[in-house]
Amino acid sequence: MKNKINIDPLILEIEKEIIDNRRYFHKHPELSFKEYNTSKIIIEKLEEMKIPYQKDIAKTGITAIIEGQQEGKTIALRADMDALPIQETSDVPYKSINDGVMHACGHDGHIAMLLGAAKAINQLKHNLKGNVKLIFQPAEEGHAGAKHMINEGVLDDVDEIYGIHLWNYQNVGEIGVKDGPIMAAADIFEIDIIGKGGHGATPHGTVDAVIVAAHIINSLQTIVSRNTNPLESTVVTVGMINGGYNFNIIADEVTLKGTTRSYTNENRILIKNRMTEIISGAEKMFGAKINLKYKDGYPPTINDVECTKNVISAIDKVIGEKNHEPYLSMGGEDFSYYLEKIPGCFFFVGSRPLDVKPLSIPHHCSHFDIDEKSLLIGASTFVKIIEDILINC
Repeated sequence: MKNKINIDPLILEIEKEIIDNRRYFHKHPELSFKEYNTSKIIIEKLEEMKIPYQKDIAKTGITAIIEGQQEGKTIALRADMDALPIQETSDVPYKSINDGVMHACGHDGHIAMLLGAAKAINQLKHNLKGNVKLIFQPAEEGHAGAKHMINEGVLDDVDEIYGIHLWNYQNVGEIGVKDGPIMAAADIFEIDIIGKGGHGATPHGTVDAVIVAAHIINSLQTIVSRNTNPLESTVVTVGMINGGYNFNIIADEVTLKGTTRSYTNENRILIKNRMTEIISGAEKMFGAKINLKYKDGYPPTINDVECTKNVISAIDKVIGEKNHEPYLSMGGEDFSYYLEKIPGCFFFVGSRPLDVKPLSIPHHCSHFDIDEKSLLIGASTFVKIIEDILINC
């Protein structure tokens, strides 16, 4: 690591425990809303620390409270728990033993960091001017577990919330954070094109769904290049096209599937409206019937200015002043639902080993792994956030 890292002494004492926890969760991954064993182990750890908890929130979620001796704010720290439906191909001692399921995004590390931070903060509870709420959340991977947790009241007594994502697009020893938008709204669309099939040698009696699909795909790209402000990042991606029967048959049906990304709700609405207009125009141009199914995904993740300052102050103590960078991702994250309700900050802790090339172990790949030094950095940052807000305030 190029920077001098100042791991919190209380975290350094439990380094092996944090890493062992992460490896256990990596070896025993569970899908969204099925994190039964994960929750069981978390509860066992909380009971060992004598931290009171509530379980079965949003099916498998857990909250716990570390109470200070003085009144003050309640600060929440969150970790997501779910894995992905991916068959792990790496060869490590802690490789997933659950067929077709693996922690390919770092949530195993998120749990381990929060448990480690909880153990350290629990030793400081007599100095806390307020409370720390621990949120172990299910189903971040496309199932909006955060929204379900909110609906069951997990934020009712919370003033601010903070969350970490381990990030293999940054080296270990680097942290990415900024105020304002940091992750994008992530929506999903499906376009069903119904034309009129026929023989490839007699196209004049048909409505070629493939040609219509090609026109729509090209036209959708003009939304970004010609309708949105070039200084405001947006993405329209057609990720799947399915249709046709044979080389000499004009297709009567084609289905397109894709995603849109934007940092503002205004651009989110603009993209949806322009897609509708483009599809309506294509119907008239080609004489096809076209159906758009548009599903709103996670909203943009927008960090509060003051809470981001708290994170930067904590980062300075862990990796040194000015060793963080403003970082954005077009990925989606259901932490956004928390930030719609209360102030908070979501940030990235670099987890790519220094001896591997960038993008060689990306998130959601079957050989995903992290540099486990990042766990100590993340847990230390959580501890420093709490110290700054509830002890040194």
